[in-house]
Amino acid sequence: MRIRSLGVIDDAVVELSPGFTAVTGETGAGKTMVVTSLGLLLGGRADPALVRLGAKAAVVEGRLTVRPGDPAALRAEEAGAEIEDGALIVSRTVSAEGRSRAHLGGRSVPVGVLAELADDLVAVHGQTDQQGLLRPSRQRQALDRYAGDAVSVPHAKYVTAYRRLKAVSTELDEITTRARERAQEADLLRFGLEEIAAVEPLAGEDVELAAEAERLGHAEALASAAALAHAALAGNPEDPEGVDANTLVAGAQRAVDAVRAHDPALASLAERIGEIGILLGDVAGELAGYADNLDADPLRLAAVEERRAALTQLTRKYGSDIDSVLAWAQEGADRLTELDGDDDRIGELTAERDVLRDELSLLAQALTDARTETAARFADAVTEELASLAMPHARVSIDIRQTEDPTGGIEVNGRPVQYSSSGADEVELLLAPHPGAHPRPIGKGASGGELSRVMLAVEVVFAGSDPVPTYLFDEVDAGVGGKAAVEVGRRLAKLAKSAQVVVVTHLPQVAAFADRQLLVEKTNDGSVTRSGVTVLEGEDRVRELSRMLAGQEDSETARAHAEELLATARTDA
Repeated sequence: MRIRSLGVIDDAVVELSPGFTAVTGETGAGKTMVVTSLGLLLGGRADPALVRLGAKAAVVEGRLTVRPGDPAALRAEEAGAEIEDGALIVSRTVSAEGRSRAHLGGRSVPVGVLAELADDLVAVHGQTDQQGLLRPSRQRQALDRYAGDAVSVPHAKYVTAYRRLKAVSTELDEITTRARERAQEADLLRFGLEEIAAVEPLAGEDVELAAEAERLGHAEALASAAALAHAALAGNPEDPEGVDANTLVAGAQRAVDAVRAHDPALASLAERIGEIGILLGDVAGELAGYADNLDADPLRLAAVEERRAALTQLTRKYGSDIDSVLAWAQEGADRLTELDGDDDRIGELTAERDVLRDELSLLAQALTDARTETAARFADAVTEELASLAMPHARVSIDIRQTEDPTGGIEVNGRPVQYSSSGADEVELLLAPHPGAHPRPIGKGASGGELSRVMLAVEVVFAGSDPVPTYLFDEVDAGVGGKAAVEVGRRLAKLAKSAQVVVVTHLPQVAAFADRQLLVEKTNDGSVTRSGVTVLEGEDRVRELSRMLAGQEDSETARAHAEELLATARTDA
């Protein structure tokens, strides 16, 4: 991947060619515009403060060169992006309200997709990265990154065992520390299950008994209503003069049957009247049977109400209805089986925990051995790079140690030690800046300039083992001057032979070694401040280097020094 161009707010376009590009300008001129813009393109946090007052949005767009088959190209294609002639267009829009939109290869994508591409596209380093390097955890990560599969493979196995051990230990602690609570829970479950078992409820029984109680409680009214309805439909034998529905329908049937042959419409109505007669006869028969079968036994009603009361006691405690009560009983029985098996479970978990601790000890030992072997090579490689950065007598070493923990640690190197998801090792980068100096942590034994060079040396070492196509350094040469600055520039130029290097710098010694120098300037028309980017060539570049050297573009001494720096850089190239 190569950054071809980077369009930012104010319509400034930064053309970033392969090789070594230096970005310079006066303090406060907005050189970090490049860093901020690239950070947005790579999924960084969108800050609405980046939007100029009165503007609706800020837009940054980048044109990247990717090769077919590269991880970044494959991920972009998965997201639906189009890559034309090896170029991938990335854009990010930040509104004044803080909303952010991202586009990749002409396709709208979540910002997270841009962040996924970042690791394969660009390594960004600045002052915050230097401070990060002071943390032991970052130093361990740097060592693991350099080691590659030698550490990543056993570490993956270690993490799997570590997570399982944590899960087993958590469950075991819960069972043992909450033994009394679990015993009380088991007693409550046992009581509830016994109470339900004593009643022996059946699914849906409460609904059926409610219907039966309603019927038994109104048996007389139901029987009377059925008898009256039957008499109305089929007639009352005790009242021969009475008129019933069957008689009336039969009369209607006879009337239309006599003339139905003269009109199909009337014939159809006659058929329907016949159906009504049949239906009335069926209903009348069922009413007679209903009245005969109706049970008005008060003893049965008492038994039903007693059963319903027993079921109500269960629904008050264990569920809204009997089906819920039965579901609670099933769940309770399963839980009781689990609780009653605590002793067996404790034994199983204890045995598994011991096996996992032994396994974790072996994996942690493998991690320690791999890191120890890698540490010597890593330290030697960084030391060699420091010699190229005007620190010929500096010596870097890596201290790998463990903290003893006799009560709950795992065994590494024959003793119990503390451990975490990263293993049992504490890694610390030590620096002896000159012969006879005692190695000290780089945060205590290195000046600001030395720390910058150590970080640069670390990154150069990474470039040889785990390279990325583009490196962006934001003033990593802070605190460096004189001959050391020249060596930093020379080393960055060497790194640029195998990768694209972009450096935001205040040092002319560094800028002189760049293949291309960009000047960022701010202009103000009284109401709006704009940032512009100019490619410096020939005389313009000499003038800028002179300004950086002496603060005076027209100083003959500064110009001579600037020309000498450029000549030195060309000779080294």
